[in-house]
Amino acid sequence: MTTRVAAIDCGTNSIRLLVADLPPAGAGPDAPLVDVVRRMTIVRLGEGVDRTGRLSAAAIERTRVALAAYAAEIESLGARRVRMCATSASRDAENAEEFRAMVSATLGVPPEVVTGDEEARLSFTGAVRGLAADARPPYLVVDIGGGSTEFVLGDTTVHGAISVDIGCVRMTERHLRSDPPTAEEIAAAEADVTAVVDRALAAVPGRDAATLVGVAGSVTTVAAIALGLPAYDSERIHRARVSYDEVAKVTADLLGRSVAQRMEIPVMHPGRADVIGAGALVLRIIMERAGMTSMVASEHDILDGIAWSLAETAG
Repeated sequence: MTTRVAAIDCGTNSIRLLVADLPPAGAGPDAPLVDVVRRMTIVRLGEGVDRTGRLSAAAIERTRVALAAYAAEIESLGARRVRMCATSASRDAENAEEFRAMVSATLGVPPEVVTGDEEARLSFTGAVRGLAADARPPYLVVDIGGGSTEFVLGDTTVHGAISVDIGCVRMTERHLRSDPPTAEEIAAAEADVTAVVDRALAAVPGRDAATLVGVAGSVTTVAAIALGLPAYDSERIHRARVSYDEVAKVTADLLGRSVAQRMEIPVMHPGRADVIGAGALVLRIIMERAGMTSMVASEHDILDGIAWSLAETAG
């Protein structure tokens, strides 16, 4: 008997929905989730948070509209349990209670503003289930979000985790303000990101990993570009291995393009074009500083981890 659950991940840049059927009890540790529907909407909840410390009224309203549509779909599909996790932007904002009240009224359940450690654990759980046989543990999972990046080291369990404030929206707003960014802006971003990545890799410790696993939209978009896909294809991207040289080439190309020129790339989501340069830069620097010659892209991430977390409590 399967159980249908709904997971929502509300980050700095996007809000995502997964409705899935959990495997029945006794199905074994390798039994997969069965997707019913996945949705992603760019709402830019964290727009301006790095500068103002507050969620804007416009950003909260964009999120409310997307969440209302998700709530209707959850009800129509008959999910028996719902969990929504809100991450970096709502963790940092002074007016987080306003956001929380909106979610409770719209969805019927309050958001869980998860800690960086919990965010990391959920991302790891979602990312490493069902990896290809050549992806050897220990794994370093990096989840490059809009406001923060999570580093998680583990094998079957998590050994170390840290969340740091170098997401693609935050770095774009802080450093890459020109279109396209100037050499001076890129150098400032590189210095900022490198210092934070070195601190994170020492804390985890990430350089002990055998396999780097990258998750979230910046990583999967870079992978799709490196693969030369004519359109975004989750099945082709999931578990694809991309070399450091390919990531470095894609990063340089993206940073050299204007937003309008990035929009011409077939796999580019319109809501990601202005921040993808920073996201790619974070990925490239992580690979460089960790000494990784390749990374495995995963389409499964914190959203899947949230769904799996409902396995024991659903019913």
